[in-house]
Amino acid sequence: MTVSNLDAFLDKLQEEIFDEAKQALGERGFHRWRNPRYNGRMENPDGWGRVTGECGDTMEIYLKFSNNQVADASYFTDGCASSMVSGSFAAELTLGKTPEELTDITADHILAAIGRLPENDLHCTTLAARTIQAALDNYMGNMVKQG
Repeated sequence: MTVSNLDAFLDKLQEEIFDEAKQALGERGFHRWRNPRYNGRMENPDGWGRVTGECGDTMEIYLKFSNNQVADASYFTDGCASSMVSGSFAAELTLGKTPEELTDITADHILAAIGRLPENDLHCTTLAARTIQAALDNYMGNMVKQG
């Protein structure tokens, strides 16, 4: 196989992988997977949570508050593409929210923001929602301690 044949084969393989990912994750999910936002651990968050799902993926969500609203958020996961996309959209959904409004973010809200996920990956949105609540619990506990 020549180098040009190998390049053509790899290009075709990459295209097939991307087509499958687009079908599985939808346009918004695919775009976010290819261009992650809010990804990475945050230094000195006001609240953070870490949850391991039944699938074995672990997600972390970090929240920074200003004027009783989330001013900055990020996530980290060791999981699959669906976990990455769910964490990214979950972090985005927290922005501008008060602690009370954070309690309303559910797996359904995260899925609606993404558009769709494979049926067997829907638990990733639940993991992300649970991790937001863990981060909120940590923040509220810190506020009580500072009291």
